[in-house]
Amino acid sequence: MTGTSGLSGLTTALGGSLRGKRVLVRSDLNVPLDGSTITDDGRIRASVPTIRALLDEGARVVVTAHLGRPKGAPDPAYSLAPVAGRLGELLGAEVAFATDTVGESARATVAGLGDGQVAVLENVRFNAGETSKDDGERAAFADALAGLADAFVSDGFGVVHRKQASVYDVAQRLPHAMGTLVGTEIDVLRRLTEDPERPYAVVLGGSKVSDKLGVIDNLLGKADRLLIGGGMVFTFLAAQGHEVGRSLLEADQLDVCRAYLTRAEESGVQILLPTDVVVDTAFPSGDREPEPRVVPADRIPADSLGLDIGPESAAAFAAALADARTVFWNGPMGVFETDAFAGGTRAVAQALTRIDGLSVVGGGDSAAAVRQLGFDEAAFGHISTGGGASLEYLEGRELPGIQVLDA
Repeated sequence: MTGTSGLSGLTTALGGSLRGKRVLVRSDLNVPLDGSTITDDGRIRASVPTIRALLDEGARVVVTAHLGRPKGAPDPAYSLAPVAGRLGELLGAEVAFATDTVGESARATVAGLGDGQVAVLENVRFNAGETSKDDGERAAFADALAGLADAFVSDGFGVVHRKQASVYDVAQRLPHAMGTLVGTEIDVLRRLTEDPERPYAVVLGGSKVSDKLGVIDNLLGKADRLLIGGGMVFTFLAAQGHEVGRSLLEADQLDVCRAYLTRAEESGVQILLPTDVVVDTAFPSGDREPEPRVVPADRIPADSLGLDIGPESAAAFAAALADARTVFWNGPMGVFETDAFAGGTRAVAQALTRIDGLSVVGGGDSAAAVRQLGFDEAAFGHISTGGGASLEYLEGRELPGIQVLDA
């Protein structure tokens, strides 16, 4: 099949015009819901430019996406109906909604589209073929999806690291192109890995060291500074012999953390760990008011757990970022959803807004934190829509959904 790097190439592949052509767009519309209420529409907004560009060309746009992790069968809790409604508001146009993915409703909805109109198909993961490890089952579903369209545009960066039917297999069956969102994401990630401007600082947080092993391993040879916070920091502190109380700890990663600390020292990479932490005797819940206390990072009480980096550490992290020309941040510094434990994440986000160079927020919880804490998204160089995909790229791994576009 014809592969292209942009929408202009797709126009050429389809004979010079997209007008009247059915274009299947794989978007990432996996947004958080409270019932049927969207609590963060960032990914929907990020999908709009590619969809609008296709509509402006007169294409009949068919959007496919997933929401959550249904078990390969319809589940009303994961319906894309609220997302289709919000997309229509952002586009300022009616968005048709198919109540299935490749069935009667999908076929009728697509057949009813006129030039410059858009439809959203129901959650692609309601069909077991989407995520199947069986090539034949996945291929059969991809055939049905491809039968709805004349061309395919990959614009869901949050899923390009998955070898799934709507990401990988459909691209093998139709003329295809990379959407503007995916193109921008890849360009930014290349800037982070191919001759980045220095000083180059990486900030890692989140729950587990094991989630970031590949990134740490790869970036220890590229970054100048590695700042570590979040739940993962307590395994590093324990690796140094410190008491971490009831904090999150991956005991099977202690030797790995020690090896990283040694390797960083030998290679001249600065690893910055917090010197103070905010603790409580219980994880935040609606049943009690938080009782935060600031303690030295090497003396966490046995009955407490760390829930944020402390104010001294927040200031040190901000200072370590002040002169950086390239910064990548993935993972909050604490339980930012609770204000008592949001100070470290807020300080890192604030520091990124002041970077004289490229600042990248690596998707996932980091992007959610930026929005929840009220920052202007325009103050950051780039906010990724795909945390897992960003990490796998920075690990040096091949992303199937990108690889197939070059075929």
